[in-house]
Amino acid sequence: MTVLPIPENRPISENRPISENRQALLAVRSHRVILEDLCVDADIGFFDFEIGTPQRLLVNVEVGVDLSHWPQEDSRQDSWDYDFIRSGIRDLVASRRFNLQETLAQEIYDMVAAKPGVTTLKVMLRKPDVYPDARSVGVILSSD
Repeated sequence: MTVLPIPENRPISENRPISENRQALLAVRSHRVILEDLCVDADIGFFDFEIGTPQRLLVNVEVGVDLSHWPQEDSRQDSWDYDFIRSGIRDLVASRRFNLQETLAQEIYDMVAAKPGVTTLKVMLRKPDVYPDARSVGVILSSD
């Protein structure tokens, strides 16, 4: 290995060669909006001890957004509405009981997928209080 000395009169950053393709390599390729670990109490489960006893559920949603629906201006009207996801999930959970996480995950998925500009989608639900020796149990639906 050859070690080249850095001239004392130039900062280290000026000694690093800059690739011609650097801008292409660093170009933004995806635009995503996330809602992470939204905690809701859901009447969910099919066992007798679960029915009518709300359980803590953690919800994660990752939405890929088409550039044409990504904010072009630094203004509220151009923004992607996080509250649409949050309040939509809360409304779904409050609307009825669910036997399966899979069913609720699919309803959340369908709600978000119907929004214009969605190009990819991932919905993850977890019950964190099921087993004492596991962080959580859950399901993931993904377009990837």
